[in-house]
Amino acid sequence: MIKQRTPWSWIPTLYVAEGLPYFAVNVLTVLMFSNMGMPKADMAYYTGWLYLPWVIKPFWSPFLDLFRTKRLWIICMQAVIALSMGCVAFSLGTTLWLGATLAAFWLMAFASATHDVAADGFYILALSEKEQAAYVGVRSTFYRLASVVGQGGLVILAGYLERSMGHIASAWAVTFAILSVFFVAVFCYHLYILPHPASDCPMPGVRVSTIGRDFISTFFTFFRKPGIVAALAFMLLYRLPEALCIKLVPPFLLDSVPAGGLALTTSQVGVINGTVGVLCLLAGGIAGGVVIARKGLRKCLWPMAAALSLPCGVYCYLAMWHPQNYIVITSLIGIEQFGYGYGFTAYMLFMMHFCRGENSTSHYAFCTAFMALGMMLPGMAAGWLFERMAALASHAGACVALPLVPNLASGGYGLFFLVVMLTTLATFAVTWSVWHTLSKGIDSAE
Repeated sequence: MIKQRTPWSWIPTLYVAEGLPYFAVNVLTVLMFSNMGMPKADMAYYTGWLYLPWVIKPFWSPFLDLFRTKRLWIICMQAVIALSMGCVAFSLGTTLWLGATLAAFWLMAFASATHDVAADGFYILALSEKEQAAYVGVRSTFYRLASVVGQGGLVILAGYLERSMGHIASAWAVTFAILSVFFVAVFCYHLYILPHPASDCPMPGVRVSTIGRDFISTFFTFFRKPGIVAALAFMLLYRLPEALCIKLVPPFLLDSVPAGGLALTTSQVGVINGTVGVLCLLAGGIAGGVVIARKGLRKCLWPMAAALSLPCGVYCYLAMWHPQNYIVITSLIGIEQFGYGYGFTAYMLFMMHFCRGENSTSHYAFCTAFMALGMMLPGMAAGWLFERMAALASHAGACVALPLVPNLASGGYGLFFLVVMLTTLATFAVTWSVWHTLSKGIDSAE
């Protein structure tokens, strides 16, 4: 008889392992490439492409049910993640570091996205419905812990190594080597500790043709849903200001003052984004959940759209006035992250309401794909937009400067974040469109 494993023995490690590679691919790459001097347009473009596996994940995830078990997929993907992190660490010391690290990050991204699908499916198969409800907070907590470690702890470590070793590439190589060793340990641990649920097996009677036919049918029913145009516009553009900021805020914090940045250290950025920022983001999400549960989506949609988009204005202030007080900088970014977490609640609840009905799970997967695409495409263009603003600032010079905003044209960041604030109009436009087109559906869902 196989010994029963307590869920506490594997759920925490499984969801830390789910979160860390995601943040390595989408957060650490931005900081690492920025510190290594990659032009911002290239950095944003290449790291934006790394988001693609999470965009197209719904297209291949159904086929995992055909081959072996979720447990085996988890184990194999953790081995691939460990290998890809080791490749990053090794490649950073070579002359071909850029192409080699990008290839390794691509491999890591696809393995991580596949691991997400397998881990979430395994969670359902390995636990009863009662246990699933009991441990949902545990999985969420440890995924958030991975966020703190990935965006905070690892960045702080890399910053410390940059200072102590005096060589940026070596510092990041050591950081990814540590991550690789950690995932080797996770792989070995899960190989032994993950349970073997009887239901974790290929679905009987399911073939590639069956999945393909069902997928196509579900795909077309999704695009025939009432209000689909307004809904897709909302999914793609509601977070447009944040999608543009996410690629340029880290280099803005790191760049020197003459270049228009705030001249923070890598470790300081890790503290701001990975600890204070994450905690404020979580607090905003919790507050948003409480408010929306009491008042409903319809009453909260406009205030939450404002909370998500307008606080991006703190970066305009930081770029134009360059405050040197670390507490002020941290507090302002914390406010922006709280607003984002608060406003994001409406976004998630709207998608849940929109997907209600037949094929709700598959339709929600399509929604998350468009959600990811809405972050990917603007992020890829953010660096190009910044360089256009930097060129404009360079040509305009003193003509753009104003007495009350002396750093408006400094390095292009001031103009870039002004453009970001203009994109909040898109957020409000798609919010109005959803409100106008789908208000009856929202009311009936509440």
